[in-house]
Amino acid sequence: MPNRAIVYVSEAVSGFTSERLKALMEDAARFNRSAGVTGVLLFDGRHFLQYMEGPADGLDVAFSRVSGAGSHAALMELARGRVGQRRLPFWPMRCLPVSTDELRMIALADWTSFIQRAATNQAGATAMEKLLSIVEPYAKAA
Repeated sequence: MPNRAIVYVSEAVSGFTSERLKALMEDAARFNRSAGVTGVLLFDGRHFLQYMEGPADGLDVAFSRVSGAGSHAALMELARGRVGQRRLPFWPMRCLPVSTDELRMIALADWTSFIQRAATNQAGATAMEKLLSIVEPYAKAA
């Protein structure tokens, strides 16, 4: 069964705390392990960008949980589709701190597909390449 992926942005609700973020991440990781879903949540202190991947059935349930969560609002799906291989096979869910500019750069990049190509500079990089440029230092340290 081919893997699928979803990426979205949203805004944290007023009063969202680091304790609430920690609990949310623990719950998501626990659920995602059983659903076969992996991914990353980027957080700039106010906005989220989440990339999740896995089998269609597990991903659909995980995204339904995300969609109904009371921790964020103004959810906007950026892309959904098939992925040839997992890009983030190492984390059932991980939250990484990013700057507002980094989150914006990735959110506004080209999400028409989940491709990676040999880009010679960041300006020509796909959204997936920009996301991976943020994630890879953490993955290597894990």
